[in-house]
Amino acid sequence: MPADPRDHIRKTASDLGFDVCRFASAAEPWSAGERLAYFVEAGRHGDMGWMETTLERRAHPTAMWSEARTAIVLGLNYGPEHDPLPEMADRSAGYVSVYARGDDYHELIKGRLKQLAGQVAARTGAEVKVFVDTAPLMEKPLAQRAGLGWQGKHTNLLSRTHGNWLFLGVILSAADYEPDPAEIEHCGSCTACLDACPTKAFPQPFQLDARRCLSYLTIEYPGPWPVEFRALTGSRIYGCDDCLAVCPWNKFAAASKETRLQAREASVSPRLADLAALDDAAFRALFSKSPIKRIGRDRFVRNVLYAVGNSGDEALVATAVRLLDDASPLVRGAAVWAASRLMQAKGFAALRTARLASETDQDVKNEWRQGLLPVA
Repeated sequence: MPADPRDHIRKTASDLGFDVCRFASAAEPWSAGERLAYFVEAGRHGDMGWMETTLERRAHPTAMWSEARTAIVLGLNYGPEHDPLPEMADRSAGYVSVYARGDDYHELIKGRLKQLAGQVAARTGAEVKVFVDTAPLMEKPLAQRAGLGWQGKHTNLLSRTHGNWLFLGVILSAADYEPDPAEIEHCGSCTACLDACPTKAFPQPFQLDARRCLSYLTIEYPGPWPVEFRALTGSRIYGCDDCLAVCPWNKFAAASKETRLQAREASVSPRLADLAALDDAAFRALFSKSPIKRIGRDRFVRNVLYAVGNSGDEALVATAVRLLDDASPLVRGAAVWAASRLMQAKGFAALRTARLASETDQDVKNEWRQGLLPVA
């Protein structure tokens, strides 16, 4: 019996540190493109305009690369050592999503994918292309087709062996490999992920409105948040794990063994006062090689200030007031909201009168004028 050519690829993938390696057809039709089109047409992608401009290319793997025949789908476990959600009880500390606590997974996975892809191409002579989630390829439907897991009611990939904690990478090959069996949905009647969402970002099971998602707001959204979501973010300053962490399938998950994904000290319950004090250079140094770095200092400190406003910690009033003079209008506007939440009514009213007269940015003026009720 001839050797299965997939076995060598699976072994090499394991040697490179991947936890899962499975195969799917990249050429067969699917319905994922139609679901994505509905998502965009409904405006649920928010300010992520790149999803609209690349919609046709995202619709199917062959729409991006017509020669694609097989998708080799890789999974890397990033499971935490414990349930992270109790960390949010400390409102004077920030909460960073588990996936962003170590090194940037894009760089980690891409390097290993390139090594594996080179060996695949050398053995078959067929062209290959490598993708992490920065490229217009729908990895989650491919992962379900390959049998790594299924897209749960929270729309994220869910595995019976790794729970919610898998990073994905894909190698598209022009060669034909026998596909692995696809996975089916195993959510049943459970709605834990939907019920846990603090902003009710799921209009229906298996559907997400990114405009209401705290991961989108903390990472992708560039401006001042809609006021309705600010108090709901609690201490979350980068991403949100609620819908992932509450899933019962996590009982089968294990902590990641990948050293580069281990949580840094700066990303586990960092003090809000320390984060709010970061200038651009200090921000870049603290989050070097971290995915957090890509949103920039101003957007990050905006998030921190919303958490400051939710802290209930009067010791952080000075932090908010100091940032009313920040060079960034985005930061100044968030500082207005934080101060309004922490200061006594009389003190905030006096501050508002003085600052409205000197503020030059219209968005920040609007923050002062919104009539936010200070804590009495």
